[in-house]
Amino acid sequence: MVRNTHERLINAPAKRAGALLDRLSATDDPIWPAPAWPPMRLDRPLGVGARGGHAGIRYTVEEYEPGARIRFRFCAPRSGYHELSVHPLDDGRCLARHDMLIGTPGADLLRWPLVVRHLHDTIVEEVLDNLQHGAGDRVARPARHSRWVRLLHGLRWRRPCKVDPPTDSRLLPGALRRVDFADAFQVPLHPAKPSAPELWLKEFLQPSAVVRGLLMARNALVGPLGIRPASGHDAFAVVARDEDRELMVGSDEEHLDFRLSVLTDDGHVTFTTLVTLHNRRGRLYWAVVRHFHPAVVRAMARRAHRQIALRSTLTARPGAV
Repeated sequence: MVRNTHERLINAPAKRAGALLDRLSATDDPIWPAPAWPPMRLDRPLGVGARGGHAGIRYTVEEYEPGARIRFRFCAPRSGYHELSVHPLDDGRCLARHDMLIGTPGADLLRWPLVVRHLHDTIVEEVLDNLQHGAGDRVARPARHSRWVRLLHGLRWRRPCKVDPPTDSRLLPGALRRVDFADAFQVPLHPAKPSAPELWLKEFLQPSAVVRGLLMARNALVGPLGIRPASGHDAFAVVARDEDRELMVGSDEEHLDFRLSVLTDDGHVTFTTLVTLHNRRGRLYWAVVRHFHPAVVRAMARRAHRQIALRSTLTARPGAV
């Protein structure tokens, strides 16, 4: 069994902090650090018997004292509990505490010190940051992600799902006279995230080192065809807009026409690509690029999704990284 405890002195009454505690797992939950981390979800309003969890960790509300304490009992195969509580102090302040006792059988004995503890400690400190900030107290030293946590966080971030081009788009129909290729990738849109397609496009166009490497490989392979190198930015001129829900960018070249739609709707952001090929050079070009395209778009969408989630979560704790 492993015991793990975090405490935070808050310069605010326990009643104020406890009111925030009572909103844990609600749609307007002010303290759980989503969307940067998987949200806490319960099958019913917070109360004894409610079941749920976050990520792959499942638990049941075993004890609940409104405004004061919540104890969650881990579901099999895990054992133990984790508890979040607020304790009033004589001077009008309060002490927020997270206490966990968990069994680490089998492979968990190695996963806990190498991976789980680092992620757990970061999440709990962010919970306490949000609780302190929400109660009206200044967070002097916001929780920060270590290099190891940033690496683990990035590796565990979900990949965009491949989907059919959205039928509710008003820009995709008629965007090109003929479509020779189309694909779409989708990421979830958490309520705390901004929905402006301009912001998603801007973040999408900030490629990671891996994507830059793929673009360099693409440029080296298509250079002999007489096609100008792509930087990842020069082909993205706005060609259409549908109010605040969809933005379409693209370019018309001698060898092909290209369109990218960014649609924010129904709790998702969808990145859709349309291509029209004009001639032999375009077909040769696409025969090469189509092998890179899904990996590039998926990686760029994944990075944009993660970066926006991190910024959306950390706004409550100025200075956190």
